[in-house]
Amino acid sequence: QVQLVESGGGTMQTGGSLRLSCGASESTYESPVMAWLRQAPGKEREFVASITWSARNTYYADSVKGRFTISRDNTKNMAYLQMNNLKAEDTAVYYCAAGRGWPVPKYEYWGQGTQVTVSS
Repeated sequence: QVQLVESGGGTMQTGGSLRLSCGASESTYESPVMAWLRQAPGKEREFVASITWSARNTYYADSVKGRFTISRDNTKNMAYLQMNNLKAEDTAVYYCAAGRGWPVPKYEYWGQGTQVTVSS
């Protein structure tokens, strides 16, 4: 059973940047697509970004395209989400997940989430 742990959340002002990290307890090769999702208060969980095992392909929700960058380092069993030009509407609990399928995978493993708060 793969365990995913997110870190790097916090409070940032509008226009600032944060980098989220997701560490896996073992290789996610059998669930090769890593993704980030988020859930704002009172809203459903929504897809943010995904990345293939090779990292050659990435996919983003329109709301974050051009501001967020997903990456991964398979040698460290890590995935990352660089968030720039943060907006108040980016406030949410951010989750990483691993699964199969592209561009939005069927999720097989989830982390516990990390809070991101953007204040104006």
